[in-house]
Amino acid sequence: MRSDTQRNRRQLVKAAGRLFAGTTAPISMSDLAKAAEISPATAYRHFASVEDVLAEFRFGVGEKLRDFSVKQSASGLDLLDAVSRKWIALVVRHGGAMVHTRSGEGYLARLDAGAYYLTIQAEALERPLTEACDELGIAHLGREAMFLWNILFDPREIFDLRDTLHLAEDQIGTRLLAALRGALGGWAAARGG
Repeated sequence: MRSDTQRNRRQLVKAAGRLFAGTTAPISMSDLAKAAEISPATAYRHFASVEDVLAEFRFGVGEKLRDFSVKQSASGLDLLDAVSRKWIALVVRHGGAMVHTRSGEGYLARLDAGAYYLTIQAEALERPLTEACDELGIAHLGREAMFLWNILFDPREIFDLRDTLHLAEDQIGTRLLAALRGALGGWAAARGG
């Protein structure tokens, strides 16, 4: 890919992050193109829709989470704690850009379909969740553990806890991680493991 083509693509993704971080108002491809200082035609050569640009943005955030997870020397619940708190920090840092990627399909269906912005996040969570299950003495829950994590660590819910209950990031992390430990144990017991 040519350097100007790569630059234009990066500019679009960064523009989406900036624009969506601060608003819940609809944003068009023309808005993104203008913010990226490129033409709408150039924007459409890179992405078919605003949702595609946002998916690319979320993939970049997922890469940061995965890279963080891979570098951790912690294990078990400590690793899950570190990775989950990093996720909360990323969500808060990127604001509204983290909540605009929505779908009518559930999390597992999108993961199975290969939604790349979710598969990278799943890569970041696989080892922490597996090791946490080991430390808790429960059967490996695999995708079901990711499902539970996703329910609790959904960006909309993180913002709800911050903005409605006025919890600090550390408090959000502590409470969500405690709830996740309970959910993992309860889920494993219900499965008979």
